[in-house]
Amino acid sequence: MTNTPDESVTVIGLGLMGQALAAAFLTAGHPTTVWNRTPGKAAGLVERGAVLAPSVADAVRASSLVVVCLTDAGAVRDTLGPHRAELAGRTLVNLTSGTSGEARELAALTASYVDGAIMAVPEVIGSPEAFLLFSGSQEAFDRHRDSLGRLGTATFFGTDPGLASLYDVALLGVMWGTLNAFLHGAALLGEAKVEASAFAPFASQWVGSVTGFITAYAAQIDRGAYPAEDATLETHLATMKYLVRESAAAGVDTEWPARIQALTERAIEGGHAGTSYASLVEVFRGRA
Repeated sequence: MTNTPDESVTVIGLGLMGQALAAAFLTAGHPTTVWNRTPGKAAGLVERGAVLAPSVADAVRASSLVVVCLTDAGAVRDTLGPHRAELAGRTLVNLTSGTSGEARELAALTASYVDGAIMAVPEVIGSPEAFLLFSGSQEAFDRHRDSLGRLGTATFFGTDPGLASLYDVALLGVMWGTLNAFLHGAALLGEAKVEASAFAPFASQWVGSVTGFITAYAAQIDRGAYPAEDATLETHLATMKYLVRESAAAGVDTEWPARIQALTERAIEGGHAGTSYASLVEVFRGRA
């Protein structure tokens, strides 16, 4: 059974993201209680109808659903650890960034614990563009699915409280890898007086094409077999060397392409000659 549309919600932590979370709940019509170590950050939310709790204990007692978004796991422990009695019978949803191990430790705060990760910037919270990852208590997530859906597109990954955090860092790795590659390319082309804005449309189109490789390679990884259906590692390696040489010639930092080249060489030396690029997963697993 899911919650009613007017379920009471508490938001603890009013940084930029915490304020966006509370605002989304208010917009959706939820009675919303807020608490922050610096009460002044709640002023705008109070003007919109939120209730500022005088203490953490009061904030927790005010609602059946308690959402926390603080700086790190240590802050969550310090803030909510002394209030396990108040948390009993309530659902705690932790949207604080952290490791999977920290999420599993924080799950001991209450039997009704859901860990979450926000894959969005504060400006889009409350819209379908924001997507949030959850794991932990299936019963608690199902009970509050509608309320959590007010924040964005909500996906539940399983009962291991650490899964949402693992997905979070894995997806961030994809983001940083993509952005680093774009920035390196922009620096390289910039030496030829090509503006980044001219490069960007082609980079975006190519990133879209690369998603097809991801889908195909995921299937190979799951099977544990890496047939070279598009190109062998040796073919990739040959062009990687050109990227390193072009970077060096242009005076652009070579660490990024050289690292890619080194990973590929390790895979070939580890017995994956003639296989697809997906076989590099074995290098990341420490098996090559």
